[in-house]
Amino acid sequence: MTAKRAFVGCSGWEYAHWRRVFYPLDVPRRTWLSHYASRFDTVEINSSFYRLPSISSLRSWRDATPDTFLFALKASRYLTHLKKLTDPKQPLQRLFGRVRTFGPKLGPVLYQLPPGWSVNIDRLAAFLEALPQELPASSSRTSRAPRDRGRLRHVIEFRDTRWYVDEVLALLEAHGVALCVHDMPGSESGRRLVGPFIYVRFHGVNARYGGGYGSRRLAGWADWLAEVRQSGRDAYVYFNNDIGGHAPHDALTLRKLLAETR
Repeated sequence: MTAKRAFVGCSGWEYAHWRRVFYPLDVPRRTWLSHYASRFDTVEINSSFYRLPSISSLRSWRDATPDTFLFALKASRYLTHLKKLTDPKQPLQRLFGRVRTFGPKLGPVLYQLPPGWSVNIDRLAAFLEALPQELPASSSRTSRAPRDRGRLRHVIEFRDTRWYVDEVLALLEAHGVALCVHDMPGSESGRRLVGPFIYVRFHGVNARYGGGYGSRRLAGWADWLAEVRQSGRDAYVYFNNDIGGHAPHDALTLRKLLAETR
């Protein structure tokens, strides 16, 4: 079986404390995304958890990146934390009506559930049933991105270990929804393979959103991701340890390690 692709990037790009650490002083802030996209092939938009970006912002980001670049995006906390997945139809319509602006550049959509929320199978099942399979019609520009990205990719991140049970994981699998593999202390997922692709979030080392992983830690992940890709799954990997500018350097390290495992 031909190995699938691995997309590696960071959870966001517009961090003032990345100046000097990642962004050269002579690169103006308005072109940071273009600079970022010259080094990475994907980014995870985290700010959408708090506020859905405007169409003009989405267009600007889309047009600042290469045709094969992908934007992963975190769904609004209104849906995941305030409503806890109840009555998802309208929030989902609003979300996808907006992000269709990305067209083929839209990568996986992440639904991060709140900590301390106990398992609710019925609520989860109804939510999974409501997830759209394709973007609504869009007038976004023609892209040279691969056509097999037309089907929407959904991924759920649990922040409570009670959700890691067979009934829940089987439900995700049945609906073609991926489980987010992550290392947030207290709710770590472990390296579980659930769904048609793999989605990994690195939240930090010895500090939430801080610390660097380094090549020794990441070597084991590179080997595992190589196995995942050989199984026929694409991999999407994002570093959320933005404090101190560790995220872009760890992402570059992992990209290098993955290139060496091909």
